[in-house]
Amino acid sequence: QNNNFCWFLSAPPELRVQFEQDQWMDCEAFERSLASAGSPLDLEFTSVAFVVPQKCSILLDAAARFLALCNQLAHAGKKVSVDFNDCKSTLGYFDRIGFIDHLDQRVELLPEKPLVSRAHLYKGNSQAVVEFGGVDPKTEDKELINQLTNCFVQLSDSRYEAAASTVFGELIGNISEHSNSPLQGFAALQKYGGRRNHIQTVVSDSGLGIAETLKPSLETHYPALHKKQHGDDFDIALVTTVLTKGEISRFGSGRGLGFKSSREQAIKFDARLSVRQSNFSISIEYVDGQLHNIEQHVNLPTIHGTHLCFDFFID
Repeated sequence: QNNNFCWFLSAPPELRVQFEQDQWMDCEAFERSLASAGSPLDLEFTSVAFVVPQKCSILLDAAARFLALCNQLAHAGKKVSVDFNDCKSTLGYFDRIGFIDHLDQRVELLPEKPLVSRAHLYKGNSQAVVEFGGVDPKTEDKELINQLTNCFVQLSDSRYEAAASTVFGELIGNISEHSNSPLQGFAALQKYGGRRNHIQTVVSDSGLGIAETLKPSLETHYPALHKKQHGDDFDIALVTTVLTKGEISRFGSGRGLGFKSSREQAIKFDARLSVRQSNFSISIEYVDGQLHNIEQHVNLPTIHGTHLCFDFFID
């Protein structure tokens, strides 16, 4: 009610997430912006507004996490908007790589959503990008796997064919086998230059996550690990073990979360692997065929599912 005793509907409380301007936004910058504003999925806000400021160029790995989060917020019934008014070039980039095609229709884009999808118009015509492809949790998309593999080889050389086929086949297969989510997963790749030429590949889903998928099998198949299920660090330790040592399956045998062969290819080509889970992430780097570094980031704002990024250096 105002001073003239007129009644108005109050605006719903809104969480505003402002990205950093004048820079390339990688996963670390994306997570900083989220942490600064708060966790959109956890806080009691009915509306979430993301603001992309001037000269904010978003890398593929950050775009994948952003896409998953927007869709999860919309699925949770929250009003979501993304403001590109000050950075229309990034809106154009998102249109071209298929980000918008896989964005929940309820998410509002400002100043406006493109009328025609450039990703659909020019799909397959880029020599540096494979547009976001949807992965139905109920089926395995062999066409998408082949498309990603073929493009990867064209951007590098034939030495990488087995690596690319293995990574995409296993990780996309994981979504169809283990996601248990009504939300679609997706995959994409892009080649980057700079100091070192590399191909960045992303595979994301909004499912249970690696630890939650494995936990029900631990008592039966891995009793020693089951006894260690205490404290907040167990999930991080379990996922780190899966990614660096493998040999853990929810079936207790050769089948299961398909990381073993992908990990072997990462070692072979000195790749960098990052995995984002609900509230933590792990980055693993190999140099000269050896595990070089592991970084763990904890207490991250909630994003459900598993979001993987492989960087293969091809120089």
